[in-house]
Amino acid sequence: MPEKIREPLLRELSSPGRQGVRFPDLDVPQSPLPGDLLRGDLPLPEVSEIDVVRHYTRLSHFNHAVDINFYPLGSCTMKYNPKINEALARLPGFSALHPLQPEITVQGALRLMYELQEALKEITGFAGCSLQPAAGAHGELTGVHIMRAYHADRGDTRRNKILVPDSAHGTNPASSAMSGFRVVEIPSDERGNIDLTALKAECDDTLAGLMLTNPNTLGLFEEHLLEVIDTVHAAGGLVYGDGANLNALLGIAKPGDLGFDVMHLNLHKTFATPHGGGGPGSGPVVCAPHLTDFLPAPIVVIKEEATDDLPPFYGFHTPAKTIGRVKAFHGHFSVMVKALAYILMLGGPGLRQVAEDAVLNANYLRVRLQDAYRIPYNRICMHEFVAEGRWKDAPDVHALDIAKRLMDFGFHPPTNYFPLIVHEALMIEPTETESKETLDAFAAAMLQIAEEAHTNPEVLHSAPHETPFGRLDEVKAARDLVLQWDDRPPK
Repeated sequence: MPEKIREPLLRELSSPGRQGVRFPDLDVPQSPLPGDLLRGDLPLPEVSEIDVVRHYTRLSHFNHAVDINFYPLGSCTMKYNPKINEALARLPGFSALHPLQPEITVQGALRLMYELQEALKEITGFAGCSLQPAAGAHGELTGVHIMRAYHADRGDTRRNKILVPDSAHGTNPASSAMSGFRVVEIPSDERGNIDLTALKAECDDTLAGLMLTNPNTLGLFEEHLLEVIDTVHAAGGLVYGDGANLNALLGIAKPGDLGFDVMHLNLHKTFATPHGGGGPGSGPVVCAPHLTDFLPAPIVVIKEEATDDLPPFYGFHTPAKTIGRVKAFHGHFSVMVKALAYILMLGGPGLRQVAEDAVLNANYLRVRLQDAYRIPYNRICMHEFVAEGRWKDAPDVHALDIAKRLMDFGFHPPTNYFPLIVHEALMIEPTETESKETLDAFAAAMLQIAEEAHTNPEVLHSAPHETPFGRLDEVKAARDLVLQWDDRPPK
């Protein structure tokens, strides 16, 4: 560890007599404290205010963030999040609500949820929406449970199989298996599409559905999408849409109009809520008319239409064949506030520009890098693309080395080793919020790293060099967790 970082971190900042806060004199009578709650010694640190400020500011710089620099984490859509969203979510009328308040006291919040439901339905082309699921994978699981309930309601109990392309998100097979289905992987063809021959061979009377990410994790739009959907429907199956990559389609294509039956959305990706580190998230589910009765309950509806004297009255509704509640209370409300604010600020034309700029940025980077990095499915991409982090004439260099070296340039690495169908994968998603200057700086860094892989590979193997900590043993860190502070010198 560099000494400039190590020294203030590992030395004890406390010094007897230092104070960061001075409490005012008591203006009420002093009362004795309960003797059984008192301790003879309470070894709290004695530090000045500046010590505390510098300590926490220093710690805050150890993590990367989209507010610091470019964050091209593929399939995560780490776009800049407008600060007005945060200000609105913190308004007392939103932040101080309790989910068990009577409907009459929370009409503003219910209206917000209703309008968000309607906006998401309009954006995606679906008939129904539930805001309950807490994150993308949770939305997936909810969607698959809806598919299962639909088949069970029709008596199609033999339908126990879900098809998952090999370019799908890793949670797709997990959600299917956790819902009791048998998972069958469908390979991709040479252009990164679903292999139609393999798909048709599996479309029999045991088919419950297909889980399809479009654009897929290669960043490619399925060229035979309508034929794929028609094939599954003809066999009696449903088509689930993984909406994690919706950022590429906003205002351009509506999955509901394309024939998808059910889909989850990631409000914390597409609609600009900060995410990472376990939350916050929100994974609403939208669906076609034949599945609306199975949505999780409750859903916000207009119970009484507006009159000349009164606005509409909003309340909760339970669909007739609901799969039940999937989340405590009604979902992550603060994320809903931010998502609706984002949608209303941009409007329809603005949402379309989001997608157009995201696609433009990804293709700009793809072309800038295609001569230095192999791109196995090198055609017009959507919001992201996947390159290989390896060269035949530099066999000792791997994607991980590239990722670690990129940190020396101040950038967060792309997603590594995913999707699995690309060896040494680097999945790069620039999002729409990055400028051409930022993209050019990132491209220059990637091109320099490609040159170093051939001329000075050791600089990659030993990277990163400019970060507070050097290369860590990530496997050991995951298996040997250190969950408490210990100021003793390492053995």
